[in-house]
Amino acid sequence: MNYQKLDAALATALNDVQDPEETSLGVFIHTEPILDSAAIAILESLGVNDVTSGKDIFTATLSANAISQLSEESWVKYLKRSQQLHLLSMRKSLGSFNV
Repeated sequence: MNYQKLDAALATALNDVQDPEETSLGVFIHTEPILDSAAIAILESLGVNDVTSGKDIFTATLSANAISQLSEESWVKYLKRSQQLHLLSMRKSLGSFNV
């Protein structure tokens, strides 16, 4: 694992993983802008969707093992943890604003 390519949140989340094969971590994958066919094939094999050359940021839910594999690839610049966003209900949102 190349920890220099991981942000702090992702490195911390990896420490809490029980099963390194379970696809449980949402990540942003920042790559070189021009990907060769081998790089595209690796991303697609890991379940990354909409992989095209010319695009340099991808999102995916990956296992710890897949993150480790990607961190070792020369065409991967860095990997960032993606947090799940939760929507507030309208009542809660409007109730918090007192005018």
